[in-house]
Amino acid sequence: MKALTIGTVTLSVLVMASCGAGNSQQNAGDSSDSAEYMELFDGSSLTGWRGDTSLWRAEGGALVGEIVPGEELANNSFIIWDGGQPADFELIAEYRMTGNGNSGINYRSEELAEPLFALKGYQADIDAANTYTGQNYEERGRTILAFPGQHMRLPEVSGSVSDYAKGNIWTAGEEVESLGDRDSLRLLIKENDWNEIRIVAKGNQLEHYINGTLMSKVVDDDSANRKLEGMLGFQVHVGPPMKIEYRNIRLKNLD
Repeated sequence: MKALTIGTVTLSVLVMASCGAGNSQQNAGDSSDSAEYMELFDGSSLTGWRGDTSLWRAEGGALVGEIVPGEELANNSFIIWDGGQPADFELIAEYRMTGNGNSGINYRSEELAEPLFALKGYQADIDAANTYTGQNYEERGRTILAFPGQHMRLPEVSGSVSDYAKGNIWTAGEEVESLGDRDSLRLLIKENDWNEIRIVAKGNQLEHYINGTLMSKVVDDDSANRKLEGMLGFQVHVGPPMKIEYRNIRLKNLD
């Protein structure tokens, strides 16, 4: 599959109200009523993004990733934002998934030399069945750090990642508290419709929200394996034909 790259980014800054409302858990980590956000996607082109243009396009005001029948992937592929490597930030976007696939937003990640457009790092997971949507998955790293409904602490470890990553789960994690029943949380996610995803990363604390509800939280005390800054990218995942759309993608740096 031939991969093409897209040029560098031009950012616009606007002022908008914070998204999400609800109980105290839902508002945890919420932004102020008025704050500066950067729009990461202009709604009409892939300016500022770099990825495989046979998989990604701008269409209908959305950043669209699609796997079509007969063009299945050998590896997960990302479209990568070229505007920087955020450290502490809040990222808000709307997404809609059709088909039976998997996607996600990687952050504080590093780009690998091979395969093309591959990222390693934290991911706010999204899947069509909403089994994993909102969890924290470390792509090409420690695997599942927190399932939906979990607040996890990751202690310091010695040894290799493979010593603790078993069955696609980071077994060294310690559950701090439950954020809710997984089956109940998944009912808050709309199928084949637009949902809002929000990531709040500050220091070693990582929070994932869907439609204003806190789905997972990680406190990463594992200094040998954690990342405190890095690249942003959106994923199309190995698997069945699917389409993922992202729109209204905006980023606020947190001091």
